[in-house]
Amino acid sequence: MSRATRLLPFLSWPRPDAALLRGEAMAGLTVGLMVIPQGVAYAALAGMPLITGIYASLLPALIAVLFSASPRLSVGPTALTCLLVSASLSGLAEPGSAQWITLAVWLALLSGLLQIALGFARFGWLLNLVNSPVLMAFTQAAAVLIIASQLPALLGFAAWDALLTQPRIHWPSMAFGLGSLALLVLARRWRPGFPTVLTVVVVSAALSYALGFEARGGTVIGALPQGLPALYWPGWPGWATLGHLVVPTLVITLVSFLETASSAKVDNGQRGQRWDQDQDLIGQGLAKMASGLTGAFPTSSSFSRSALNLYAGARTGWATVFSVVVVLLALVFFVPMLHHVPMAVLAAIVLVAVIGLIKPRAFTYLWRLSRVEAVIAGITFAVTVLAAPRLYWGVLAGVLMALSHFLYLRLHPRIIEVGLHPDGSLRDRHLWKLPPLAPDLYALRMDAALDFATANGLERAIAEHIAAHPATRHVMLIAHPINWIDATGAEVFGRLREQLDDRRIELHLVGIKLPVEQVLRAAGHLTDSPRLHLYRTEADALRVTDALSAATDDPT
Repeated sequence: MSRATRLLPFLSWPRPDAALLRGEAMAGLTVGLMVIPQGVAYAALAGMPLITGIYASLLPALIAVLFSASPRLSVGPTALTCLLVSASLSGLAEPGSAQWITLAVWLALLSGLLQIALGFARFGWLLNLVNSPVLMAFTQAAAVLIIASQLPALLGFAAWDALLTQPRIHWPSMAFGLGSLALLVLARRWRPGFPTVLTVVVVSAALSYALGFEARGGTVIGALPQGLPALYWPGWPGWATLGHLVVPTLVITLVSFLETASSAKVDNGQRGQRWDQDQDLIGQGLAKMASGLTGAFPTSSSFSRSALNLYAGARTGWATVFSVVVVLLALVFFVPMLHHVPMAVLAAIVLVAVIGLIKPRAFTYLWRLSRVEAVIAGITFAVTVLAAPRLYWGVLAGVLMALSHFLYLRLHPRIIEVGLHPDGSLRDRHLWKLPPLAPDLYALRMDAALDFATANGLERAIAEHIAAHPATRHVMLIAHPINWIDATGAEVFGRLREQLDDRRIELHLVGIKLPVEQVLRAAGHLTDSPRLHLYRTEADALRVTDALSAATDDPT
């Protein structure tokens, strides 16, 4: 791939013909009809003016498809990112106010700049700091909070605290909300490719107008500005306020790109290509910048819309171009049709999008795989819910616990004494109740690199065995699992050799890998000695152990 194609991925798109454009147009129409009502609903979730949800579905989607390595992803507003925006700005400004919009734009610009910097620095691997259990738990906790935030609008009451003090329900709103929710759930199951979201929006707007829903106290979208978005440059919020946005920026960057990863891996897997995460970081970062400069909030890749794009037959980025055209036409000509849509319907749209994120069985499945990781996931879930609206504490707590667990495992490598299993392999002698390979021989294997984190563990295991078995005359290290060594590992190995030489104990190294061997030879720890023996294979070593056993049985 040329440098120009790598930096400008759209140059590698296939030249369109009539057949390709027909298929891409249908896929783009399907996604475009879905993203319009979703964008409005997600803007409400983010506490932003509703029109910004459509703005975030326009230029950001076009920029992302032009500069990302995964052209079939649908970029725009997503429920999780919008919830993070709302949670991050809570307490800093009033939702929907000019200050709120300014801070949301700063979140988009800062997270966009960070993603672009990470992409150009080829630092996409840093996103691996969040493992799957932490992301799963955080996503489910966020879904619970999203559902809780949408239930008042869905069920026709003002807020949870108002329900307790003044229990008044607007029954027409509840009817619109529950009816829309039922239709969307059933349609998702039976007709996933049908533009049900748009159909529900149009029908509910017609019913709302015909029944005089707004005049009877129902809450509707109301008037939205028509026309293209203007360039928006946010005012300077001050260093103190900007400092409050640092952690939310990091979390939004992390979570939104992990959303992208879940879709991008599917897209690139279907195309048989390697995922270029760094280029997608750049494309997604540019999309966030474009969203901020049009007065909107941070965007991300929508898993549901990306899946719909693939389901509708999208093959290239041309499908996204067509969906942008659909959004553009709606923004210019059809925005007034949204005036009478009840807010309860928007709540139903959000609920349907996030209900699928709640998977309690994921915790039980994780418990069967790893109880430690299940506990980490459970704590992440609890912290996220209890720390609301400061959701980022859940991610930070989960990442810290996961890294601590990883560090603990690195500092406590698996070191076992091996014996000859009846199937011919060397296995854990104590687990399988196997005899020693030979009398006065300690044969061990460490399943880890030999570095600063593990070297002392290896030294301690050998020292403790020799202290408990003073008659030991041979130590055999099965070294093929050791694929890397650092200066500390080489130093400890050298000290170990000296200690064994002082006790006149012979060291047998089995299957040492070339990179490890080169480091040890450069350090001078593999010099020829009658007490050092190297074997390329376990079979060679087993022949020596047989000889040692025979010599012990027949001392003459």
